[in-house]
Amino acid sequence: MDISDEALAAANARGTAKKAAFPPVLSVRYDRRVSRIVIVLASGLELAFSPKAVQGLEHAHPADLADAEISPSGLGIHFPRLDADLYLPALLEGFLGSRLWMASELGKRGGAASSTAKAAAARENGKLGGRPRKAKTLAAA
Repeated sequence: MDISDEALAAANARGTAKKAAFPPVLSVRYDRRVSRIVIVLASGLELAFSPKAVQGLEHAHPADLADAEISPSGLGIHFPRLDADLYLPALLEGFLGSRLWMASELGKRGGAASSTAKAAAARENGKLGGRPRKAKTLAAA
């Protein structure tokens, strides 16, 4: 596949714009004491988060996170033992995973929430044979 000069110029322009919009990663490490990945950005901002909250790292062992590498652009982090990558702009924009993955994680947490009212409603619905059926409406012709 040949890449045209125009396509190459456009890709370089997009890369330059991303580099201008996001500070590059200066260092990355896994802190075993607090079980957090720590990323230091050129802006001085430090990000620390649990790998369990990140798509692709949620089942990683501490040894798998120890040798993370920064990409040449400074916008990516590679975990060789997991063959997993984090892209800083997506990390900051999607909050540690794709929007679909984050929505599923939030749904799991919300569905697992329990309260006295929720338990009472479940008991009442169970006595009635479960959740009531939705009423069917006839469309006017």
